[in-house]
Amino acid sequence: MKKLAIIGANEAILSLINKAKELGYETHVFSWQCGDPGEEAADYFYPISIDKKDEILEKCREIGICGICSITSDFASPTVSYVARGLGLPANPERTDLVARNKFEMRKAFLEYGGIYTPKFTEADLSFDLADVADFRFPVIVKPTDRWSSKGITRVDRAEDLKNAVSVAVNESFNNKAIIEEYMEGTEYSAECIVYRGDAKVLAFTKKTTTGNPHYIETGHEQPSDIPKDKQKEIIEIVKRALKALDITNGAAHAEFRVLADGNIGFMEIGARMGGDCIGTDLTPISTGMDFVRMVIDVACGNKPCFDVITKPCPVAIRFIISEDDIAEFNNIEPDRIIKRSEFDTSFDSEVKDSSTRHGYYIIKTDA
Repeated sequence: MKKLAIIGANEAILSLINKAKELGYETHVFSWQCGDPGEEAADYFYPISIDKKDEILEKCREIGICGICSITSDFASPTVSYVARGLGLPANPERTDLVARNKFEMRKAFLEYGGIYTPKFTEADLSFDLADVADFRFPVIVKPTDRWSSKGITRVDRAEDLKNAVSVAVNESFNNKAIIEEYMEGTEYSAECIVYRGDAKVLAFTKKTTTGNPHYIETGHEQPSDIPKDKQKEIIEIVKRALKALDITNGAAHAEFRVLADGNIGFMEIGARMGGDCIGTDLTPISTGMDFVRMVIDVACGNKPCFDVITKPCPVAIRFIISEDDIAEFNNIEPDRIIKRSEFDTSFDSEVKDSSTRHGYYIIKTDA
């Protein structure tokens, strides 16, 4: 039987495990043991933390895997590529492990590649001095260089508030660094992509809504987006250039960007993985009719992804529970429009500080 290694065991990984089994793969799942659902769903589970790359590599060599993958985790991506490179399987190059996970290095890569709009930016730590941004135009965005899920993000409108925002971002960062960049005003979107041997295809565009200033926590996503078809063609070419700038050559990719008032496309960040928040696992397959999860498995195993439309495309959205008003909105939705929902935390005892602390979600059919 074909053996597939999977990095991570959280709820999103269930889509990957179940699809692999459906395709006839024996699943070998690696993750720190904490009771995640993938631990039980896997054919074989190994309680090895995903940062133990060499240990996972040796185990995969012993098992004799034909591919290794994950789907929505930025932390898993470097391990996936490291093990795949060690076994001669399809992988992103070592450079991608850095530039696709560090926002400062990513900005530098965009700037050096050319033709990709980049706002003014700089790196900062706790020794940051206001003189470092003397020529910046406010507002600016401050965020950790190496965290995701809206952690540590602050919009700063006044120079006198900048040091505190840098401190917040640095304290959230694994490498104790923050990036400061001029704020890009415009509607926020993402592009959901699959890349096979350097050939990238954009499967869908997602329109995003957030809590706005100051922390921009995502409150919902919808597909298809409202980007006009002619603009989509332009953006697809820019996305492909941006992926090349980061050397993303194999697997899923999630590109977050804004369409600016002057028509420019301003990239915020690109992950060498599926979009989280159910964007890759649920929204993209539902809205396109294509099997995105299978594409990830196919590429990991060296097979060309299939873009057949296997289910009828349906406009779709996900909404997140931030406040009691969101519960009231959910209760007014016709039941036949609800595709999927999580359990809701209706106590609202904790403040929503980032995407990981939201109180639940639901996915619904929409009117495109």
